[in-house]
Amino acid sequence: MKKLINDPSNVVAESVAGFALAHADLVRVSNDPLFIVRADAPVRGKVGIVSGGGSGHEPLHGGFVGPGMLDAAVPGPVFTSPTPDPILAATKAVDGGAGVLHIVKNYTGDVLNFETAADLALMEDIDVRSVITNDDVAVKDSLYTAGRRGVAGTVLVEKIAGAAAERLDDLATVARIAEKVNSFVRSMGVALTPCVVPHAGEPSFILAEDEIEIGIGIHGEPGRERITMEPADAIVDRLLGPILEDLPFDSGDEVLLFVNGMGGTPQIELYILFRRAAEVLAERGITVTRSLVGNYTTSLDMQGASISVLKLDAELTTLWDAPVQTSALRWGK
Repeated sequence: MKKLINDPSNVVAESVAGFALAHADLVRVSNDPLFIVRADAPVRGKVGIVSGGGSGHEPLHGGFVGPGMLDAAVPGPVFTSPTPDPILAATKAVDGGAGVLHIVKNYTGDVLNFETAADLALMEDIDVRSVITNDDVAVKDSLYTAGRRGVAGTVLVEKIAGAAAERLDDLATVARIAEKVNSFVRSMGVALTPCVVPHAGEPSFILAEDEIEIGIGIHGEPGRERITMEPADAIVDRLLGPILEDLPFDSGDEVLLFVNGMGGTPQIELYILFRRAAEVLAERGITVTRSLVGNYTTSLDMQGASISVLKLDAELTTLWDAPVQTSALRWGK
């Protein structure tokens, strides 16, 4: 294993410390318990939005803390949920009097720990609502979930709900919009190689040199099938088919197309995937009106990618276009 780290047990703490130094204009960090919060939190009269989960998926979630998106992110150990204590502390830190929304990927540990933290916050008179993301169409149940996994579509939920909160929508409205995005987005991924977890020092699973895993989870969980490597266009077709059939997406729809890298995939390959995906959508009469390409929900150093398609309407498009200022997403004023 070759990684630019010191002690494997300090990877998350040292990474978060570096993140705080690099983006001091956007965030501040609590070290005990560990969480990242936007620099001006709490914002009075604004719904606070908190997300988090195991580290190793950067920039998810800390990279999305800032105006127009998350108010706080709670990083757990690599691929391990944070405990309720830092989630509760982050919730209290962003409570501006309008309530707090938890956005939680559907992994058992995350769901249970965020649920416990929400119950504790309610005991302190903080109004908390939770939205569980479950956009992965690859498998119904996995090693870590009951039901579908929450994967890259979570980024879109966080951005659009964050915009609603930033314009001072109330908690019920922000939660409704987050649920709407989750219900309108579908995702599926592929792994070309496994990832190496720092404290393990070896690949999290084994793929032969000529094999890929279709429908992989963001922790390296098994997908739908293991097949021989194919050209990029054929892989896109395998991923897009189940996505488009699941909602379903129809001719005349306008969508946001999101091609996400898993951490070890260069941009040149991601745009090859985007080209084919846009071509397939056009053939079906589906118009790509918004796009996102890059490494946003990663799995450490895994080579691979995921495709997410979000069905848009006027409300969601307006909120997607709204200004955002985070380390990983930034546009508008």
